[in-house]
Amino acid sequence: MATTIKSTQLDFDTIKGRLKDFLKQQSEFQDYDFEASGLSNILDVLAYNTHFNGLTANFALNESFINSAQLRSSVVALAEGLGYVPRSFTSSQAGLNLSILVTGSNRPTSVILPRGTTFTTSVDDVTYTFQTRENFVGTDDGNGSYQFLNADDGTSIPVFEGTEKTKTFFVGDTTDTQIYVIPDITMDISTIRVRVFPTASSTTFDTYNNITDAIRITDDSTLYQIKETPNGFYEIVFGDGVATGKTPVAGNKIIIDYLSTSGTAANGATSFQTDSTITVNSVQFNVTVITEASSAGGALKESIESIRQNAPIAFSSQRRLVTAEDYKALIQTKFGAFIDDVTSFGGNDNVPRIYGKVFVGLKFKDNISTDTQQNVKDRIKTELTDNLAIMSIDTEFVEPITTNLVLTTTFNLDPDLTSSTPQAVQSQVQNTINNFFTTNLKKFNKVFRRSNILTLVDALDPAILNSKMDVQLRQGFVPTVNVSLGYSIIFPVIIAEPSATDYIVRSTNFTFNNQTCFIRNLLSSNKLQIISVDGSVEVDNIGDYQSSIGKITLNGFKPSSFEGSAIQVAVTPANPDVVYAVFCGNDNGFYGLYKSLMICTSSHKTTGFKVYLFTVTF
Repeated sequence: MATTIKSTQLDFDTIKGRLKDFLKQQSEFQDYDFEASGLSNILDVLAYNTHFNGLTANFALNESFINSAQLRSSVVALAEGLGYVPRSFTSSQAGLNLSILVTGSNRPTSVILPRGTTFTTSVDDVTYTFQTRENFVGTDDGNGSYQFLNADDGTSIPVFEGTEKTKTFFVGDTTDTQIYVIPDITMDISTIRVRVFPTASSTTFDTYNNITDAIRITDDSTLYQIKETPNGFYEIVFGDGVATGKTPVAGNKIIIDYLSTSGTAANGATSFQTDSTITVNSVQFNVTVITEASSAGGALKESIESIRQNAPIAFSSQRRLVTAEDYKALIQTKFGAFIDDVTSFGGNDNVPRIYGKVFVGLKFKDNISTDTQQNVKDRIKTELTDNLAIMSIDTEFVEPITTNLVLTTTFNLDPDLTSSTPQAVQSQVQNTINNFFTTNLKKFNKVFRRSNILTLVDALDPAILNSKMDVQLRQGFVPTVNVSLGYSIIFPVIIAEPSATDYIVRSTNFTFNNQTCFIRNLLSSNKLQIISVDGSVEVDNIGDYQSSIGKITLNGFKPSSFEGSAIQVAVTPANPDVVYAVFCGNDNGFYGLYKSLMICTSSHKTTGFKVYLFTVTF
């Protein structure tokens, strides 16, 4: 029986070997010395050909699925099939309080701050230009002061980093394929303005809007779609005149302007200036600039992995807000430049149940100001939930509650098995744990597994003989000093039951009755006491903890001062091997947002052995 040749085999030597095996089974070549013959060269060619064909087939097949595709062009094309447009470069955005003071008589009732008013700032000694993207109106307060207001009548005027660029197209014979590509990789597609003029000399125009913002589409709708091309540029696609809106006709002039941006580089600007003036009654007046929200939200193009994750989720939402996953998908897609993670659930899952509401929790990126956070929340309501959510369902934002994981990691090290110093290995352990948190945690609904980290620690260096880890959870609260009040601290996990040997609850220090004290549970009891640092009991019963619901209750707590910005309370979870938020949420906020704490202690050499013992607390 002839040997089957697997044409998809990728290894050259294996392919050639199977070709030889096939020929050896033929009577003409039973005693043939392939290596000493010219036939070997022919087998090389055949093997190479099969090898390359196999590689090509393998690559082509991989690029056909979004989960396995490696080329950005393939991932983008597959995402397009799901109706998903990857995020482009995104302009950094700041909020500015802008006003002018007009002197003289015959002042107008209002003045306009025009679109394109520019402001400059610097980040790391590099200058960036921000500008307005629409007109804003200021009204005379009666004393000549004109305060410019945004669409919500607020004083924070949004300005965007970047240089405005313009691309002009003339529509040719409509029997030809019309392609409108903007050759700018740093383009922010959210800042696009598309205007279509009837003729090259016309001054009137129709403004076209992104089809993703459309609620109803007719054959006369002025809409466009935007697609990322294989070379990384963006193409504007107009309607077909039937199902997707109006299409430009021969002779039309299309003007597209947008911002070309620096992305993340302009984030973090706090001080802005402008040379722009506003002319009133033929007199130029300077614009007063006060920063209300530092620049944030600038981002680079969406990564391949992000596209791979977000495209299927966005497809499942179908541009409507019905399920909790719909909220997460659309918010993450539209505001991913500001937000690291989103979680949401219906009021029926709340504790207590609140019907007619959807609760949304946002984890903003670092250094996003409070004003910018509020602006994002307002935009989520106006641009998404007000248009796409089920009628009578309100959106309510709930602040996340951060729970710190305190990990005390101990590992044994044999210095004879490594060229690294003990300090270097300790640093490796710290970096490994920190990287694990950055990559796998610090988001909603994540699960901490102690074994995963210990496996990574053990694999760092052959000299690490073994390791172990003690796990605690920590939350802080800010008491009112010198006032007797009750407090509740809710952890998202089940707390360990009282132990006869180990304390389950322990707080940081505070001052009580002129003594330095802390809170700790009584052994074998869930009762909480105030203990002085010398070990005496100052208050026998200040409250208790309920294991099953993760709740700590303090009654009549009256400290006179405390260390740091808050009193930290640490607890031991019932299951330290696996830590996750068992409580979906309540009216106090969302849980499950973990981060590590790092405190490094000194090392010491174990007596009688060449083994070093390090204890590292995170």
